[in-house]
Amino acid sequence: MTVQSFDIAEPFFNLDVVTAAERHQISGRAIVLNLADEPLEILDQSLPSLASVILQDVVLERVQQAAIVQGFDAHEDEAALMAQVRQAWPSAFEVRGEERLRGVQHYMSKKAWSGQVGFTFYHSASVPLKVGLHKDHPFCPVPGFREVHTQILGLGKMQQCRQQDVATLYLEEVMAPGVTHRPMFDADGNYPWHQYETITPSIFMAVELLPEGAQPPPPSPVLSRPAPSGPAPSGPTPSGVVQSHSQDRQP
Repeated sequence: MTVQSFDIAEPFFNLDVVTAAERHQISGRAIVLNLADEPLEILDQSLPSLASVILQDVVLERVQQAAIVQGFDAHEDEAALMAQVRQAWPSAFEVRGEERLRGVQHYMSKKAWSGQVGFTFYHSASVPLKVGLHKDHPFCPVPGFREVHTQILGLGKMQQCRQQDVATLYLEEVMAPGVTHRPMFDADGNYPWHQYETITPSIFMAVELLPEGAQPPPPSPVLSRPAPSGPAPSGPTPSGVVQSHSQDRQP
């Protein structure tokens, strides 16, 4: 068993990736996302591929790979927490430079990779967000790119549309903390027009799964932000805000 601990969302949340564990103890409350193709076991139930739940004080069994987020419910004042996140994380437009993100109150952590799986936390501050419908992921030229989003705080919705126009919406999934929307890609990694939209100010985790033969893109230049002033938010112990590194643990 290997446990990788990533600091991309600290001091606000903890992210661990557990690989090849016959048993793994969840202590306290956590959002668990199954990253493997096969289900993992929770008591007498199973968690399917790319599905997530909130768990508390329970043992996971037959874990091929799973992401575990803790600290999501450790903050008494979510508005104050999100204000500190906006101080710590740059806007998505600053990092990605996509025109559809210009002027949008959408902020992002650094990205971390565990093999072919990438993780980024996003804070969507406005309601509505209007992040823009899209269906292409040009940084991955190899067919078979997969992506899902897991709600961490607040309420959001994943919208799918027939055309690049919200008026053509045909499917909408509401996302509360611990919820991952259903995969919307086909076997070749083709997507409908889609976007994340806010119901309340929100934080979610984007998970990108690269196909065989694809390489993780080089890190984007991220503008450094000072650590938030004032007392640290209640929750995980701070160990860096915008630096990204992982620490492997093999119990």
